[in-house]
Amino acid sequence: MNPKNRHCRKSIRIKDYDYSQPGEYFVTICTHNHECVLGEIVHGEIRLNEIGKIAEKCWREIPKHFPNVELDEYVIMPNHIHGIMILHDHGRDVQLNVPTRLSPRRWTLSVIIRTYKAAVTTECRRNRYSEFQWQSRFFERIIRNDKELNNIRDYIANNILQWSFDTENPQNIPL
Repeated sequence: MNPKNRHCRKSIRIKDYDYSQPGEYFVTICTHNHECVLGEIVHGEIRLNEIGKIAEKCWREIPKHFPNVELDEYVIMPNHIHGIMILHDHGRDVQLNVPTRLSPRRWTLSVIIRTYKAAVTTECRRNRYSEFQWQSRFFERIIRNDKELNNIRDYIANNILQWSFDTENPQNIPL
């Protein structure tokens, strides 16, 4: 990628949607190059390694740093994380530093995910896992109703069982 175009990528977010508003969001966060650095699936169970344990610890701590966030179903896979975040009304509209195009509102989903990714990366560096990296973006889906919420919960709960078919599984990538 041309370094000049690094910040000119087309956004995958819905234009003019307020990602700080209360609601339920399905997020997927991938490791850099989809490398399986969080653990492995053995006999239908995830076995997190030290990096995976750090990722899980930091995930569970999100509500400590963002009291308006409630965590729902989640799973840490070898090279990605799926989770449902429920954003509640935060009651204030505070900006980070000076508002700019690159400084989003504090309570947005992007800031929550960016903070999570930074916390995991920092903790990995402290524990001498300096090679660890996240993919630069994340996927999000706004959950619109209870049926969709329940379908996503089922998807997350069964994700480990589907690993052998998962497109994120490096063993399924054609050579």
